[in-house]
Amino acid sequence: MKTHFILVLGRLLLGLTLLASCDFGAFAKVVLPVLVSDGMVLQRNAPLTIWGTADPAEKVCVKFQKKQYKVTADENGKWTVTLPAMKAGGPYSMTINDIVLNDILVGDVFLCSGQSNMELPVNRVMDKYADEIEGYENTSVRYVKVPYSYDFSQQKEDIRPVTWRPMTTENVKDFSAICYFFSRLLEEKTNVPVGIINASWGGTPVEAWVSEKGLQNFPEYVHQKALYEDTELVSRITETERLHQQAWNKVLYKSDAGLHGVTPWYAEDYDDSDWEKVDMFSDNWAIRNGRPLNGVHWFRKDFFVPEDWSGKEAVLRLGCIVDADSVFVNGHFVGTVSYQYPPRIYKVPSKLLKKGKNQLTVRLFSYGGRPSFVKEKPYKLICDGKEVNLEGGWKHKIGTVMPPSPSSTAFHYTPVGLYNGMIYPLRHYTFKGVVWYQGESNVGRWSEYSSLLGALIADWRTLFKDETLPFYIIELADFLAPDNPGRAAWAELRKQQAKTARENTHVTLIKNSDTGEWNDIHPLDKKTAATRLVEAVIQNEK
Repeated sequence: MKTHFILVLGRLLLGLTLLASCDFGAFAKVVLPVLVSDGMVLQRNAPLTIWGTADPAEKVCVKFQKKQYKVTADENGKWTVTLPAMKAGGPYSMTINDIVLNDILVGDVFLCSGQSNMELPVNRVMDKYADEIEGYENTSVRYVKVPYSYDFSQQKEDIRPVTWRPMTTENVKDFSAICYFFSRLLEEKTNVPVGIINASWGGTPVEAWVSEKGLQNFPEYVHQKALYEDTELVSRITETERLHQQAWNKVLYKSDAGLHGVTPWYAEDYDDSDWEKVDMFSDNWAIRNGRPLNGVHWFRKDFFVPEDWSGKEAVLRLGCIVDADSVFVNGHFVGTVSYQYPPRIYKVPSKLLKKGKNQLTVRLFSYGGRPSFVKEKPYKLICDGKEVNLEGGWKHKIGTVMPPSPSSTAFHYTPVGLYNGMIYPLRHYTFKGVVWYQGESNVGRWSEYSSLLGALIADWRTLFKDETLPFYIIELADFLAPDNPGRAAWAELRKQQAKTARENTHVTLIKNSDTGEWNDIHPLDKKTAATRLVEAVIQNEK
C-alpha cells in the first residue's frame, strides 16, 4: 500500500512538473484569432487576454516574457489566458503550444472607428502632406484595418484574415490618414509603441455600430435590423436591385449617342463644331426645366502644350466630379472614377501628348442629383512643374438623358450589423481608448444623435469590460458654402457631439470645426485633429 502511495504521488509530482514547464508531450492544435498574430501591439500597464480555440479539454500553454500561463479548453473548445500588466517594450516573441508569434510590441492600443473621414487613406491627402509623409518610417507604429463585415442574426467570433502592418513606406499609403498622424505623433511624443485597430466604414450611421441590446431604447432600429435577419429576403432584394441597375446601365449605354455614331465623341478627330459652349461651373448645362439632367454629359476641350512636353508623362487633375467620369486624351482612355468624392488624378502616358494642340474629353455620368464639376478644385495638366489651366469654357453635348439611377439597399447601414461583424469580434482585446469620428450620415437626424452615441459608448464599455474606457469624439469638420441652409443641421450635430462629451464621463471632444473645406466632405486636413487628439490623450495620462 505504501509503495503504491509513493508511486501515485511520484506520478502526480511528475505531472505537476510537466504542467509547470508546459511540456504536454504532443501539443494540442490551437487556432488563434486574427489579431493574435505576428506584429501585434499589446496594451501596456493593463491585464491582457490571449484567447483562441482548441479541442475540448485540451491543454494550452502561453509563453511570454519568460513566463508561462496554462489553461484547459472548455467543453466548446474555447480558452483564454490572462497576462499580467506589463511595461512598454519589445519586440518580443510569444509561443502558444507549437505556434510562435514574433515581433510583438507592448505599448498603447487604440480602437478607431466611424465612417469615411476616419477611413480616408493617406493616399487621398498627399496633395497636402506629401513632403512630410514620403520617406518617413516608424516600425514602432502598427496598424490593422478591420475587414468589412456585417451580420444581422449573430455576433461574429472573429474578423476576416488581415495582418498587423508597421508604418513603412510600403504600407503607409493605405493607412487611415487621421490614424497615421495620430499614431505617428503620439509615438514621437511618448516614445511608446502604438497600435491602431481601425474598424470603420464610409457612409455608415452610428446605429449600425451598436448592439441590439444597446439599442433597447430605440425599438424602431431593432425592428429595422430584424427585417434583414431573413437571409432569403436579403438575397432577393440584392438580386432584384442588381437586375434593376443592370437594366438601367444597359439602357444608358444603348442610348448614349456619344458611343454609337460613325465616330465616337471621344475620338481625337471628331468634329465638335456644333456643340454648345459652356462654362464648366455654370448650371446652364446641368438643369432643364428646373430639374437635373441625369444620364451622360460629354465635354470636350482643346488645350496646347509646349514643345518640351512632347513625349513626357503628365498628370491630369480634374478636381471632383458629380457623379462619375471616364476621361480621354487625344482619343485614348486615361482613367475613370465611379463616384463623386475621390479627386480625379490621372496619369497621361508619355506617348499621348504632342506639341501644340491636344484634345481632352470627359464623359460625365449623373446618377440622380445635379451634375457638376466641383468648384475650387484643381483642373489642370501638370508636367515638369509647369501647368496648363483647364478651367473655364468647354464644349458640351448631352449623350443621353435618363431617369435617376435605381437606388440600392445599403445593408451595412442597417442597425446592429457592423457591431456584430466588426466590433464584437474584438471583445477580448485591451484598448487604451476609443477614437470616434462619425456623424455625417446622422446629420439629417441630428436630434437623436447624443442619445445614440451615448448608447454606443455604454455598449462598448460593457463589451470591453471597462466602464472607464476613454472615448475621444472628433468634432465634424466645417462643410458646405456659407449660404447653404444645410449648414444648420451640421451645426446641430456638432452640438450633439459636445452634449455627449458633457453628459458622459471619460469622454473628450476633439475640436475640429475650424478645419474643413466647404466643397469637400472629406477635407485634406487630418493632422490638426490628430494633433489635438494626441494632446488630449497625453493630458488624460496626467
